[in-house]
Amino acid sequence: MSGETGAPRKARPQGLNRLRALRRVLVNARRLYLTRLWGMDIHPTAEFSLSAKFDRTFPKGVHVGAYSYVAFEARILTHDRTRGLYVHTRIGENCFIGGRSLILPGVEIGDNCVVGAGAVVTKSVPPRSVVAGNPARILKRDIDVGPYGRFADADATESALVERGEA
Repeated sequence: MSGETGAPRKARPQGLNRLRALRRVLVNARRLYLTRLWGMDIHPTAEFSLSAKFDRTFPKGVHVGAYSYVAFEARILTHDRTRGLYVHTRIGENCFIGGRSLILPGVEIGDNCVVGAGAVVTKSVPPRSVVAGNPARILKRDIDVGPYGRFADADATESALVERGEA
């Protein structure tokens, strides 16, 4: 804990994190493009990497809930031409979709879930779960996460790293 306020200490922005304001403008512009032009359902508080891919073959099938984050190069699919599927794929609220993961058409990710990096999610995920792997399997249930899938103890972990000079 820092100073007299008792607030957890945060790591100083480094690298591209120094350009957060510009990134926020670019993400908001891309969200407008995806929702207004393509008709996707991406909540205004949802965040995503600029390299995240949302299926434009059936764009009305993309749904991303409030306070969720889709990381770099993750893909959200809503169609499968080999089977003639054009279905809705849903990401719940307070979710984190890890980098380079793949969410297949028709999958529903429940609220408060974390999808590990590189996961291939072939089946729907119950709320408050951590999934990873190919195919993705449930690793943990009944987890506590806050906005953007951040674990409840993440602030304490970050603060400890800052105190030790490791962040």
